[in-house]
Amino acid sequence: MGHFTRVVEDFTCGRCGAAVTGDGYTNHCPVCLWSCHVDVNPGDRAADCGALMEPVAAGLRQDEWFLVHRCVACGFVRRNRTDRHDDRAAVRALLGRPIPDSS
Repeated sequence: MGHFTRVVEDFTCGRCGAAVTGDGYTNHCPVCLWSCHVDVNPGDRAADCGALMEPVAAGLRQDEWFLVHRCVACGFVRRNRTDRHDDRAAVRALLGRPIPDSS
């Protein structure tokens, strides 16, 4: 994985339509937890795909909660940290699901 690039940007969720205020680390919708496949390395906006990424699992590693997203078009898998603004019930609903290997 390459170097993280912080990009501060607001966006409208492509799945549920929620208006999301970014802080430079925001990479998914805090309401439905869906993301968009725009990065090769976090923040670089270099992915050609651009499809939605479904939240398929959640877990805890070294005292840090994470989500696992899988691109609905190309199958790319990436782990992302949860955020304090994320819908906790939605995160809990993903716990216990099989965690696919990350790219």
